[in-house]
Amino acid sequence: HTLSPVNSCRSQLTGTMTEKQESLKMHLLTHKEEKPFKCTVCEKAFTEKKTLKLHMRIHTGERPYSCPVCAKTFTLNGQLTRHKLRVHSGERPFKCTVCAKDFKEKKALKTHMRIHTGETPYRCPVCGKGFKQNYIKQHMITHTGERPYSCSVCSKRYDFTGKSNLKLHMSTHSAERPFRCLICANNFSQKRALKQHMMTHTGDKPFGCSVCTERFSENGSLKKHMRIHAGERPFKCSVCGKDFVENSKLKDHLRIHLGKKMFKCLLCSKSFTHSHNVRIHMRSHTGERPYQCDFCSKEFADKGGLRTHTRIHIGERPFRCSVCSKAFTQAGALKQHMRTHTGERPFSCSVCEKDFKGKSNLKQCFVFGEGSENI
Repeated sequence: HTLSPVNSCRSQLTGTMTEKQESLKMHLLTHKEEKPFKCTVCEKAFTEKKTLKLHMRIHTGERPYSCPVCAKTFTLNGQLTRHKLRVHSGERPFKCTVCAKDFKEKKALKTHMRIHTGETPYRCPVCGKGFKQNYIKQHMITHTGERPYSCSVCSKRYDFTGKSNLKLHMSTHSAERPFRCLICANNFSQKRALKQHMMTHTGDKPFGCSVCTERFSENGSLKKHMRIHAGERPFKCSVCGKDFVENSKLKDHLRIHLGKKMFKCLLCSKSFTHSHNVRIHMRSHTGERPYQCDFCSKEFADKGGLRTHTRIHIGERPFRCSVCSKAFTQAGALKQHMRTHTGERPFSCSVCEKDFKGKSNLKQCFVFGEGSENI
């Protein structure tokens, strides 16, 4: 005869009667949907109190388990054990059958294999974007604006979109900065921060865009850049509705509405929201054009102008219309082109009251006194 699920579970528990009863009671919760232990920070619920206690370390930044070899800290003892086995033993038992690259963990190999298969099993329910790894929860933040990880140390409240960002921030509260740059003697609290810093000396840009020729020193910068090609602009201005690829660009833009133009040109009194914009603007007075095209020697005042111009020579047109597949060298050109499909004509002439698709068309109207219906 077979044991019932409850009796089967009961038969596997050991210890005193009181301990067994308590353990059985807690274990049986795993078979129910009941999750009575709720996190007060992010409201995630758990069946056991000890699981909630472990989860709270995400928010507090507590990492009580320290590696005796490299002093790296961990939230769970199991993470420390795995770290010692894989990192300090040098063991990499999981090998890719396609390219022979080896990995410390099976799940890392499984994720890597998707590079060869092209599989994107994780799909966003909002925008349909697919991912090779389970970044859905992280990606959803771009739609919801949620920032669930908070620093428990700062008097000023900081919020973060990911655990790794919180971890990096928490290290700023520690006086310990054991990783030193041998070139400039700068110290860093994390090894990866030093590694990132070293690229400023070497000029190394290991992360290349698969669509255009742009390269980056950080994977995060590449991810932000890829939004340009995907047309993803998740940060929207609540005042005028304009959207942006990066949150920092939105913050810069908001200064326009707040009237915060703190940086002024000493020659013409034109004001700007950022100091680097003043530096670029000053070149219009000095005639300085430090960026030269390798193909035709044409010179430009800023790096962005040179980058856009270079696309003419190499035939690169990374901005593609999702309606007719026509491609463009600039995002602005694609935006204007899209108006041929939407019928949008946002520029109005105050003289003849005609509407135009582009600002240049409106200027023509002022110059010639009237606009063409088909411009």
